[in-house]
Amino acid sequence: MLLSAASGAADAFVFICVGQVFAGVMTGNLVLLGASAAGSDEEGVALRVVTALVSYGCGVAGAALAGERMWRRVPLMLLAEVVLLAAGAGLWAARPVTSDADRLGLLVLMGLAMGVQGRVRATPTNYFTGTLTSLVGRLAVGARRGDDGWAAGRLAAVVAGAALAALTVRLWPAGGALVAVALAVAALLVEAVGKGKPRPDRGNPAGAA
Repeated sequence: MLLSAASGAADAFVFICVGQVFAGVMTGNLVLLGASAAGSDEEGVALRVVTALVSYGCGVAGAALAGERMWRRVPLMLLAEVVLLAAGAGLWAARPVTSDADRLGLLVLMGLAMGVQGRVRATPTNYFTGTLTSLVGRLAVGARRGDDGWAAGRLAAVVAGAALAALTVRLWPAGGALVAVALAVAALLVEAVGKGKPRPDRGNPAGAA
């Protein structure tokens, strides 16, 4: 739930402050890339979209390798995500991000963090179309499952995280990226507290939504 909210916060911050691009919703970025290829974009959007796609992919690849080679990989990957998000928040808070180079640097950090998050759990925490489709489909045919409440909760969490980040940008612009950091830190603390308890998806990569 916390990671889902962190995903919403990171994407809302990047979309609002970097401009017309997502840190973790790669489906949206692919659509934007197609629109850009047809000339339907603001100047620089195509470059930002490509940067987001490459950064996210690098984050996924790095986390996948870590998952294969590192002991206790979940806390380590969450820590890596927190460090990347905190670096992005620090860059944003330290000075106005106005140049294209600054925007791309910030986007790289946020995209890497979301790519790492995408591999932390088998349960999707930064892409939700499949979650929504499966949930609505099961409810429509009366085939409810015991974990449907958690699925609905993750959907609500991403909305809440995005709303909180957008509100923070409006009221305290310099702290706009801190919402995602705080939520990721909370997830890391939950993981640390729950260390040793069996989890059904521990050790599994994030597969299908």
